[in-house]
Amino acid sequence: MDLIEKIRQAGIVGAGGAGFPTYFKLFSAKGKVDTYIINAAECEPLLQVDKQILKFYAEQVFTAAEEVGKFLEVKRIVLGIKRKYYQTIEIIKNILPKFDNRIEIYYLDNFYPAGDEFVLVYEVTKRIVPEAGLPLDVGVVVNNVVTLLNIYYALFENKPVITRPISVLGEVRKPKTIIVPIGTLIKDVISFCGGTKIEDYIVIDGGPMMGKIVSINDVVTKRTSAILVLPKDHPVVRMKILPKHYFLYQTKSACEQCRDCTEICPRYLLGHNFECHKIQRNMNYNIDDAELLSEAFLCSECSLCMWVCPMNLLPTRVNQLVKQMLTEKKVRYVRKSIPINVRSMREYRKVPPERIIARFDLQKYVDPAEIELDTKEVNFLKIPMVQHIGVPAKPVVKKDDFVDKGQLIADVDKDKLGVGIHSPIKGKVTEVTDKYVCIEGS
Repeated sequence: MDLIEKIRQAGIVGAGGAGFPTYFKLFSAKGKVDTYIINAAECEPLLQVDKQILKFYAEQVFTAAEEVGKFLEVKRIVLGIKRKYYQTIEIIKNILPKFDNRIEIYYLDNFYPAGDEFVLVYEVTKRIVPEAGLPLDVGVVVNNVVTLLNIYYALFENKPVITRPISVLGEVRKPKTIIVPIGTLIKDVISFCGGTKIEDYIVIDGGPMMGKIVSINDVVTKRTSAILVLPKDHPVVRMKILPKHYFLYQTKSACEQCRDCTEICPRYLLGHNFECHKIQRNMNYNIDDAELLSEAFLCSECSLCMWVCPMNLLPTRVNQLVKQMLTEKKVRYVRKSIPINVRSMREYRKVPPERIIARFDLQKYVDPAEIELDTKEVNFLKIPMVQHIGVPAKPVVKKDDFVDKGQLIADVDKDKLGVGIHSPIKGKVTEVTDKYVCIEGS
């Protein structure tokens, strides 16, 4: 069985972003790229998983990276990591000689969003990914640290993706990084960390800037990097829950057209034809300029515009709404240009995460969370069929079936974009729908 098929059968998807099926990403890039980047930049403020995993599993991550590099036929394999991660870097430096130093280290400055693929590619290679493009367009492939650890398990231990390391942060009694089975209820994750310190709270799947609000009855998926518990009245929560009629009203009444949202935007600074303030203007005056509004598709939703806005407006939320409206009308962005140079002020507009943490009142949650390497035991799992970009998986088990740990419980046709899903525990199937499979441990 070749590398691509092992990765496909293991159900591996991008662990640091939208969950693109890894087998397809690598298959599409074979022979077309010269640089393979290991993303250890830890994009979001507060998150710690990548650097913690590297402390304990760097050799496995680098072994997998070499195998992928050979398959892709690349000339360079580069680890992108922030230079401030001194402890992790010292461990890495002791391991790299085992690989004859074939893996380079690129030391990133401490800014957000350094882990964004477009930003990372430019930092490492000085190549600009084009508007609405992919790193593949400039001869680069990027994989997250956890994705590579999963590739190692698939290639050398024949293990599918059934667990996920996540940082549990915020208003929990014992913040830490833990490894839990896919499908673990959020409320169980919180209980593993001693429960919450407050009664009225909101849970975010991911980091404070790009994470999504979820219920305690939602579950950990292959894409979950963190669980962040915040008070209901926290500034970060406000950004995410404000109803659209309210944030649109605020924009119409208070937007000064100052351009700050545009001038801080990582995509604009990379030379992309994306001027966020003009989108806000069009929405303010109900101007139906589909061509200009379609630039919203270039927004990475990093939320830096909401950090910088002097009027506390929510440009990212407006951009999300515009994307939704245009998608419903089947309007897409048509590339207007291919950037040749970055904007001249880019180097001066790299925002340190510490400034974001201070601006959004997150200082009390900065304390490092210790990692626990033993997988938590769970007796009930609710495993979603949608955990990746592409076609949802379809259950291949039925109610009352008994399944083994690692057994395939849902799959996608080989000619469709998607991956299978495996049972993280041995147990009995208690419910099957087109959206999820529930398993009770035996």
